[in-house]
Amino acid sequence: MANPPPQLSVGYSTTIIPSNQDAPTPRPDAKLIPAPPFASPAAPRFPPPPLSRPDQIPSPSMRTPTMPSPVNGIRAGSPAPHLSTPPGPPVFSSPLRPAAVPFRTSPATPQPVAFSSGSSLPTSSPPHFSNGSIELLREASDATEQSVPDPESPYVLFSAHKVLKQKKLANIPSLGFGALISPGREILPGPQIIQRDPHRCQSCGAYANLYCNILPGSGQWQCVICRSLNGSEGEYIASSKEELRNLPELSSPLVDYVQTGNKRPGFVPVSDSRMSAPIVLVVDECLDEPHLQHLQSSLHAFVDSLPPTTRIGIVLYGRTVSVYDFSEESIASADVLPGSKSPTQEALKALIYGTGIYLSPIHASLPVVHLIFSSLSPYKLNNPEASRDRCLGTAVEVALAIIQGPSAEMTRGVVKRIGGNSRVIVCSGGPNTYGPGSVPHSFNHPNYPHLEKTALKWMENLGCEAHRHNTVVDILCAGTCPVRVPVLQPLAKASGGVLILHDDFGEAFGVNLQRASTRAAGSHGLLEIRCSDNILITQVIGPGEEAHTDSHETFKNDTSLSIQMPSVEETQSFSVSMETRGDIKSDYVFFQFVIHFSNVYQADISRVITVRLPTVDSVSAYLDSVQDEVAAVLIAKRTLLRAKTFSDAIDMRATIDERVKDIASKFGSQMPKSKLYRFPKELSLLPELLFHLRRGPLLGGIVGHEDERSVLRNLFLNASFDLSLRMAAPRCLMHREGGTFEELPAHDLAMQSDAAVVLDHGTDVFIWLGAELAAQEGKSAAALAACRTLAEELTEMRFPAPRILAFKEGSSQARYFVSRLIPAHKDPPYEQEARFPQLRTLTTEQRTKLKSSFLHFDDPSFYEWMRSLKVLPP
Repeated sequence: MANPPPQLSVGYSTTIIPSNQDAPTPRPDAKLIPAPPFASPAAPRFPPPPLSRPDQIPSPSMRTPTMPSPVNGIRAGSPAPHLSTPPGPPVFSSPLRPAAVPFRTSPATPQPVAFSSGSSLPTSSPPHFSNGSIELLREASDATEQSVPDPESPYVLFSAHKVLKQKKLANIPSLGFGALISPGREILPGPQIIQRDPHRCQSCGAYANLYCNILPGSGQWQCVICRSLNGSEGEYIASSKEELRNLPELSSPLVDYVQTGNKRPGFVPVSDSRMSAPIVLVVDECLDEPHLQHLQSSLHAFVDSLPPTTRIGIVLYGRTVSVYDFSEESIASADVLPGSKSPTQEALKALIYGTGIYLSPIHASLPVVHLIFSSLSPYKLNNPEASRDRCLGTAVEVALAIIQGPSAEMTRGVVKRIGGNSRVIVCSGGPNTYGPGSVPHSFNHPNYPHLEKTALKWMENLGCEAHRHNTVVDILCAGTCPVRVPVLQPLAKASGGVLILHDDFGEAFGVNLQRASTRAAGSHGLLEIRCSDNILITQVIGPGEEAHTDSHETFKNDTSLSIQMPSVEETQSFSVSMETRGDIKSDYVFFQFVIHFSNVYQADISRVITVRLPTVDSVSAYLDSVQDEVAAVLIAKRTLLRAKTFSDAIDMRATIDERVKDIASKFGSQMPKSKLYRFPKELSLLPELLFHLRRGPLLGGIVGHEDERSVLRNLFLNASFDLSLRMAAPRCLMHREGGTFEELPAHDLAMQSDAAVVLDHGTDVFIWLGAELAAQEGKSAAALAACRTLAEELTEMRFPAPRILAFKEGSSQARYFVSRLIPAHKDPPYEQEARFPQLRTLTTEQRTKLKSSFLHFDDPSFYEWMRSLKVLPP
């Protein structure tokens, strides 16, 4: 791009796919909602953010409807799009207009429909000659195009499957239009692989694809983005269009162009090659006895779970940095460096070139590693947790030096690349209060604001340095001591890592330790988005920052938006908001997304995803094509981007109210002789999803400490679609006889005393046992076991792993569960049944008993909230 667009701000995000997603089933009852484009103001600058990874695996014993996800992509326009980042150093400002959205509560997670490799789409039609000029014809006749649905891609989910032609209607910001892109998602079967150079448009840089017009006689093809005519060096010359179907890029909307080790001496085509990337544990030694015991158990289990070829290093930090030496076989031995300042080059040379072994394969050093963990001792002084000296910044610097080793002095071209990203995993129980990147123990320090600002910048620079050396820094915090999240977040974000809070160093911490180390990650990621001329990208939220023009190929008319990604993981996703530049005349608009990255086996991959969406004049047809859950997630991410503080979050609740009212007035119907509007029936799921978002942990008052809310916000802005949906709107499953589960709306009417209920809220999963059931020992044990199995199944691939809490009706912990359900018990019976039909199966006695079990509190029900907005529910 000759003239780079204004800076964009980007947030980071990740996505995981349930194991049975490759065989999705249609969901006939679910409606899909689009989000019209949201105009964004000037773009801010953003650094790379953290990632998180969600996954949901539906239980085999329950019905799991799925929502088809469209193939799509996003594109850049001439005006600079806006990329927005999650919270973190003040360096990033977020563009965006108010928006808010939750996700669908009761239905199963929507799952993208994988397209079959044998596409039924024809490729091209023979050329026609008229007056000596060539006319390019579509690959198939109009009739064929209308009868063959466009395949859907699991990597891109659009908020609507159609685009409105009228600019005025298409660009109504309350609904908005956009897409969620998951660049590193792992799908089985995967994309078709092509081991040759792609054909690209010489004007705009777009890739040849199945929607291009092709002249089989000459092999020329017309770009769908800029309409330029290009040659194919004879490769697309064929006797018929049927013949061209054999080329993967002309038959599938998703292909991977792969270059492997021929030009790359470092390529090791071994399935375990990624295991050569080392892991360095950076462990806080300022822990009290109970926390230390839990941490030791988690660390012992963690190293036992690692593949034998994994190289590991161990660094402890407090007031000093201890680097453990694996050369001693029967004793825990460490070299100690001061923590008050960054290590000098001389000190690092003495360490690296000395006789010690600081990175060693698990198979050679497992007994020593266990010995080291067993030798850890609790903090001995009387200082409060928050006042203990912790030189976390210096410790991470030392860990990076160990990973680089002697190669740090060699030129970059000589260093052999290891497979995938190296990892530094920090296990912390308190704030960084000593040495570089630290903040004072007390917020009352007279110079605290300045010192915090300095620390933020230093931590961000350290994260960028880690990223330059292909190292991801994950920070796993636990305990009750506030860790000063704003200071630590930039380190994780800039390196492509994640920061997670835990209640303690127990089970959930141990699981996340294992999942953090094993999740596959590509490196050197670059996302390019191209769209038809009439589509404009207004904002991007996700894990990356705007790419500089010298970091990727440029074409003379290339208007693509390019985003650099610190790492490419399946738990990430980008949220892209779009608008139309003017009224659309064409029948289709096109989007192309290209993700360039090096995978864990060091192959260079260019993943090309091309999407075609039809345009319509009818508002009703457009609303019918809206994907409720995708639209809700897009709105929620735009809203959370602006909710940097708790007071911002309160303001964002009001924007959700205004959004619902505006959608009703613009797309709904006005009631006769009344000022009331009815919310459009085509978007029946959307208002309830937004209501969950409004009252849940992301914007509501459920979360206690601001550190926790900040971490949830960062995680949400970078989370995959599946995890984002669950974080905004919980999924409620009631246990039934025989071990099956029935999916119900997340209303308090599910709290039936003879039942067990599982509530999946993304980062937390709750198991609630009714009092009547709990009194029956045998039945309650079986129900609890079934619920635990389901909870583990639902979260088997999710990162971060959620905490799973089980409790009985009436217990103090049950408030966590009750606060996340919509209080529908206050509504009249006909309204309850309209949104919670399962009530009709209860006897009069059971319903009376259920009604009498609720305590009164002031939270409005969904119907009461809608009535307060003067909007009638759909």
